[in-house]
Amino acid sequence: MSKWKLPSFITRHVLMALVIGGIAGIGFMLFLIEFDELTSSEAFCTTCHSMEIAAETYRSSTHYNPVSGVRASCGDCHVSEGVVAATWDHFLGGKDLLTQISGKLFGPDYDDPVINTLHLPEAAFAAREWFKARDSATCKRCHVLEAIQGKRADTNTIHREETQGKSCIDCHINLVHRKVPDEQTFKRERWLQMVEEEFGLEPGGAQRLLAE
Repeated sequence: MSKWKLPSFITRHVLMALVIGGIAGIGFMLFLIEFDELTSSEAFCTTCHSMEIAAETYRSSTHYNPVSGVRASCGDCHVSEGVVAATWDHFLGGKDLLTQISGKLFGPDYDDPVINTLHLPEAAFAAREWFKARDSATCKRCHVLEAIQGKRADTNTIHREETQGKSCIDCHINLVHRKVPDEQTFKRERWLQMVEEEFGLEPGGAQRLLAE
């Protein structure tokens, strides 16, 4: 009876390489999981002052102070589920970080509350498109359509019967961050006027800052 043998091309060095590669792969995946956990937290996101501005309204929202006690963090809403998808989102998020750094040197300083508010509509519209493109998948992590109950008696019926072809973000905006009108009804002139009134700018000052 002959003994079972490994193919001749699988040498001791090949086996060692496979073992080391496997261990390295597992270690890398664990690193990505921990990296995602860290970079999805409010504490990490708000190390950028511009994100701290966004977090101010978040902390007064029902997503931060829910009746259920289940708090949604930044990553719960803005980072896709799954290690690979989450890592890709963080990679794309690096673009925003570079924009912020370069902006302080060559462009808009988003750490400035006035500049931040002036450019907020574009950020809100982009975020809404991100949710739409993913069919509000991050919303559905916590919210189960069949289980939605509201203060109105017909809340559940509405969500079950009137949401065909729609995504959560189609109806639910301005729940967490500062209110920005729907893109279809947004009026730039009115927004600039609001910024001037809020921050005490002279007439036309908001437009000049926006153009810089």
